Amino acid sequence: MDYQAARRHMVDSQVRPNDVTDLRIQTAMEQTPREVFLPVELRDQAYVEREIVYAPGRQLLQARDFAKLVAAADPRPGDIILNAVCGSGYSTAVLAQLVEMVVAIESDEAMAGAAQENLMSLGLSNAAVITGDPWAGAPDQEPFDLIFVGGAIEKQPDTLLAQLKDGGRMATILRTDGVSRGGLYRRSGDAIAFTEFFDAATSAVIPGFDKPKAFVF
Repeated sequence: MDYQAARRHMVDSQVRPNDVTDLRIQTAMEQTPREVFLPVELRDQAYVEREIVYAPGRQLLQARDFAKLVAAADPRPGDIILNAVCGSGYSTAVLAQLVEMVVAIESDEAMAGAAQENLMSLGLSNAAVITGDPWAGAPDQEPFDLIFVGGAIEKQPDTLLAQLKDGGRMATILRTDGVSRGGLYRRSGDAIAFTEFFDAATSAVIPGFDKPKAFVF
């Protein structure tokens, strides 16, 4: 399979036509080999137009949703960011090409190690992966300009939001009443507000970011 051609086609068919006009994001996605971040048996699916589950609770968002979420995040060259729930490291690899430094956190130790190896194999020296609870974030590294949670959540992650700088932002997909919407939390002093940007296809909520199930008699 010609992965390079597949990446170009992905950007041309799934990213550009969906209002992601930032050339930096297009270039980063065209240069980042999604297949590297998938198990060997799934690599031929790396550029299909759908979400790809590659481990329990871990998936690559479809390129359209991922690109729109990155665009909503508005990553800036001087940003220090936290990539919560980095999985095998794909989102970290793309973001690292757009900002100054990425701190990535993954709860699975083996996956965190694999993510770091993937990033090193691509020569991305401005990203570091730590093992820990993504919901708890990285309080020793705060404050962050941006926090990126590349998946669906059901409840406001107040612990993470507290690690933003004043004026900082957090990009994620908020799922309520069976509908997923990509958007941005913004922090202004002690106030937090969420702005919706687009409807997202994912329905899989990240473990630990889901609401407790109500007990029904």
